Amino acid sequence: MTTAHPEKDSHRTVPAEHGATPEHSRQTPPRRWHRAAGDEPGERAPNYGSRYAALLAGTVALLFAVGGRWDIALAAWVFPVLLLRFSRTGPVWSGASWIWLAHVAAAAFWLFESRMGSGAVVLGGGAALGAVQTLPFLLDRLLAGRLRPWAAGLAFPAAFAGAEFLITLVSPFGTAFGSLAVTQRDVLPLAQVGAVTGPYGVAFLIGWSAAVVNRIWAAPTRRSARGGLACAAVLATVVAAGGARLAWFPGSGATVRIAGVSPARALAEAQRAALRRDADLSPAVDPALDAVLEDLLASTRREAAAGAKIVVWPETAVKTRAAREPAVLAAVRDQARRSRIYLEAGVRVFDPAGPGRNETLLVGPDGAVLWTYQKAHPIPGSEGYAPGDGEVPVVTTPYGRIANVICYDADFPDLMRVRADIMLVPSHDWREYGRPHTDKASLRAVENGYALVRQDSEGLSAAYDGRGRVLATADYFTADRQTMVAEVPVHGSATPYTRLGDLFAWLCLAATAALLITGALRPSREPAARPR
Repeated sequence: MTTAHPEKDSHRTVPAEHGATPEHSRQTPPRRWHRAAGDEPGERAPNYGSRYAALLAGTVALLFAVGGRWDIALAAWVFPVLLLRFSRTGPVWSGASWIWLAHVAAAAFWLFESRMGSGAVVLGGGAALGAVQTLPFLLDRLLAGRLRPWAAGLAFPAAFAGAEFLITLVSPFGTAFGSLAVTQRDVLPLAQVGAVTGPYGVAFLIGWSAAVVNRIWAAPTRRSARGGLACAAVLATVVAAGGARLAWFPGSGATVRIAGVSPARALAEAQRAALRRDADLSPAVDPALDAVLEDLLASTRREAAAGAKIVVWPETAVKTRAAREPAVLAAVRDQARRSRIYLEAGVRVFDPAGPGRNETLLVGPDGAVLWTYQKAHPIPGSEGYAPGDGEVPVVTTPYGRIANVICYDADFPDLMRVRADIMLVPSHDWREYGRPHTDKASLRAVENGYALVRQDSEGLSAAYDGRGRVLATADYFTADRQTMVAEVPVHGSATPYTRLGDLFAWLCLAATAALLITGALRPSREPAARPR
C-alpha cells in the first residue's frame, strides 16, 4: 500500500477541465484583474499591462471607425473586440470611465479630421455621444454574471446597435458621427443588410462578432467555439445574400440622363468675397450673385442640349436677397420650360427681416413649380435659418417618382425612408468632409432601393443605383467646373426597411431592456466554487 506524502498531496494539481484549481490560486486571486462573473471557467487572467495595451489599441482602432475621411473598414471590427476585453477584465466603473474617454477622444478626432470646428457646444455634444456609446460596454459588464451565456452574448450586440439608434433619435447629429455602417460602405455585399435592418444591422453584426471573439479569447472551449461557428454562419449568410442581391437583382434597365452642375469656381469664389465684404447685403452684391445664376443657367442649357432630362444644382447654388427672389424664380422656370427638362435649383434666400431660407425648387418642363422644399435639419451651430417641416416631397414623372432632401437631411434614415425611384440630394460641403458625407448618403440608396443623385458644391458629387453602386462622380476640387452626368435607373424597388422602418432597431432596444430587467431580478452568478 502506498501512502501519499501530506506535503505533496496538498499541492496536487488536477487538470482544469475537471474543475480543480491549485490551493494558492483560491487564496490569492490576481489583484489587478476582475473577471466578470459568468465568464467561462478556466479563463486565464491577463496582466495589468495587457489590459491597458488592449485599451490603447482599441482606442486607436476606434479613431479610424468614426465616419471620417480616414476610416478603415477593418478597424470597425477590431475596436469593440479590444475595448470589450478591457471592460470585461477590470473593475466595472473605472473600465466604463476609460471607455467613455476613448469615445470622447474619437469624437474629438472626428472633429479634427473633418474640420468641423470646435467650441463648448460641439465638444459637449461629443462627450454626450461618448456616454451613449459607452452604455453597451457597461451593460455587458454588469449583466455578464446575471444572465445565461446565450443571453449574455446577446446583450452587447443588441445594446451596441441600440445605442447607434438612440443617437439618431435624441441627438441633432443623425448618422453623421459614429455609424459603423458607413465604415463598411465599400463592402457592398455586407452593406446590403441595410435593406432589411437599416444601418443598425451592421452595428449588431460587429457587436455580436466582438462578443463571440471575446468569449473564445477568454476560454476556448467547445461551447464558445459553437458560438463562434454560429456567428460566422450568420455573417456568411448575410454576405452571401447581399452578393445575391447585387448579382441577381440588379434593378430595371431603363435609365434617364441626369446632369449635376455647379457654378464655375472663379465665379463662386467672387460671390463669397462679395458676401463677405457686404454683410448687410445691399444691392451692391447683386452683380456677383447674378453672375453665378447666369453661369448655372448656361450650364443647364448645355447639358439639356446634350440629352439630360433632369438637371440638379447644388444646395444654395443661387444666393439672392429676398427682394430679388421672384426674379430668380422666373429665370429658373423660364430655363426649365425652354429646355423641356426637370430642373432642381438650390436657393439661399437672405431676408433682412428674419433668418432667411435654404430651399430647393423642382420646376417641370412646362415651367410649373412642382415643389418648394426647405431643409429639415440645419447643421447645429452653423446654420441659423428655421428648419422646414420635414415632409419629403415626391412627384410622379415619366422618369419615375422623384423625391428630394437637402444635404444634412440625408444623415437621418427615418426622414429618407420614402417610396421613390430617384432621390435628389443637393448638397454643399467642404474639402475635408465632402467625400465621407457623400459616402454616408449612399447608404440611404441601399436601405430604400432608390437611385440617389448627390450634387455637392465644394465636395464630391456622386450618383448611385439602388444597390449602392457608383454610377458617376465629380470632384469639385479637381476641375474648374464641376459637372456630373449619369444614366440613372428610373425604377426603384421598395425594400423591407422601407416598409418596416426601424423595427430591427426597436427590437434591439426592447431586447436590451428585457435583458436589463432580467439581470436586475436575478442574483449574480459568481464563478462556481471549485473542489479542493
